[in-house]
Formats: sequence, structure tokens, C-alpha cells
Amino acid sequence: MADGKGGASGTAPTGARLKPPPVYRITLVQLAVLGFLSIVTLALADTATTVSLVAGACCSALPQAWFAVKMFGRGGRRGAEAAGVGYSAAAGKFLLSAVGFALVFALLRPVVPLAVFGGFAAMLLVQVAGGVTLLRRGQSDQ
Repeated sequence: MADGKGGASGTAPTGARLKPPPVYRITLVQLAVLGFLSIVTLALADTATTVSLVAGACCSALPQAWFAVKMFGRGGRRGAEAAGVGYSAAAGKFLLSAVGFALVFALLRPVVPLAVFGGFAAMLLVQVAGGVTLLRRGQSDQ
């Protein structure tokens, strides 16, 4: 159904600027969760485990923050522009994560692999939950 503004219901009209979602909040929540996990890990385990957890979390959170800046940093984008930037931002995020893991396992000594992947997974869960929350809020705003 058309909404009278040139687009289907719930979408931006052709050529309209897309409003950027507040994705920076996901990164802030990731940092808060990382701080909490770091304190708990430091209290329950050794320094090597804590450093490995933080390194793994950074392999997820930093590329996610870079993706958000690349995708939404300039404000609203037009539909086709957003799609093109989205593909390049996703590819860059993947490469940053891969390089991050390579650096962690090549340079960090001692490394605790389970903590590295646990930190990565924790940040990924926060990212997915944050994305779902933003989508639900966006749907309720319409």
C-alpha cells in the first residue's frame, strides 16, 4: 500500500534520505558489558584470561563501531547510497575482525583462546540484541 508520500507503507519515498538509527548506543552498551565482564573475569580468573577476553571483545566491538561510523556517520543516506556503503562497511568490518584475531593470536602471550572467543561472542550477543531492540523501536515509531 502506498502511504501518500511516494513509497510503500513503512519505507522512505524514492530519493528520500534515510534517518540513521542510534547505533552508537550498541557500542556504548558493548563497552559497559565489556567493563563488567572484565571486572568479573579479573576477580575470578588470572590476568591472562582477562586480557584475552578484552582482546576478543575488541575483535568484535571495534569493527562494529567502525561499521556504524562508516554506515551512519554522515547522517541520513539515500537508499541506493546506503546499500552501496553498507556492502563496503560490512566487508571492512569482516576484514577488521579477521585482522584483529590474527593480531591477537600472533602477538598476545600468553593467550587463552576460550576467553578470546568468549569475549567476541559476548560482544556479538550484545550487538544482535541491540540491533533487534532498535528494529523493534523503529517499527513501533511508525
